[in-house]
Amino acid sequence: MRAPSARGLFNATGKTAKPVAVRDEATGVYSKVAERPRKKDGFEPTPREATLAFLSVERSQLLRFGAIWEPACGDGAMTRVMIEQGISVVASDLVDRGAPSPFILRSFYDFDRAPSPCAVTNPPFHETSWGHGKARWVTHALDTLGLEYMALLMPWSWPAAAGLGAVWDRRPPARIYLMRFRLDFTGQGANPSNHAWFVWDAAALKTPAPLLFMLDRVDDRQAEMFGGGV
Repeated sequence: MRAPSARGLFNATGKTAKPVAVRDEATGVYSKVAERPRKKDGFEPTPREATLAFLSVERSQLLRFGAIWEPACGDGAMTRVMIEQGISVVASDLVDRGAPSPFILRSFYDFDRAPSPCAVTNPPFHETSWGHGKARWVTHALDTLGLEYMALLMPWSWPAAAGLGAVWDRRPPARIYLMRFRLDFTGQGANPSNHAWFVWDAAALKTPAPLLFMLDRVDDRQAEMFGGGV
């Protein structure tokens, strides 16, 4: 007899997901909904603190490349922080939301050659998850474009999907940075889940498993002293 699935047990108990508070931008009033709505094309500006924390440990690695590529730049939130920290960036997206130049208006999947062998971005989660996109963002980046270095900001739970096993085993990241603080992508309050930076780096020494590090929140005064890293 096959054991019942966790989903089946969850449904059988009559329980539902815990509601979340959503703020009405016009009135400022909060109300409870089943889940926080996603914006069109999965667009969620990256909180500054996420980029600052990442640069505090990986800036020296990015400087190995003449310029880096930000292939899901949105309104340029992450791009601007990297430029402030002395990193040259070529930004692209399928929608022009006012990112700084140089900017390329093009879908990530329309690139058959990367503007740089190094990419850093907060990708649309529905394109990296297994249930929705079958991790096609990751496979396109590593297999089709052959990136030497890629850092993706994603939920900490991302690798837990069973379908990702083959992708993970074939091309595991070299380093993972788990952030010990919650990110607020929507202005609605901190996201209920933790996020992490997953870093693929062809120059890294091969290890049996990715190296796991913890990232704490940093401020702009610390950012002025950046220059170290792995």
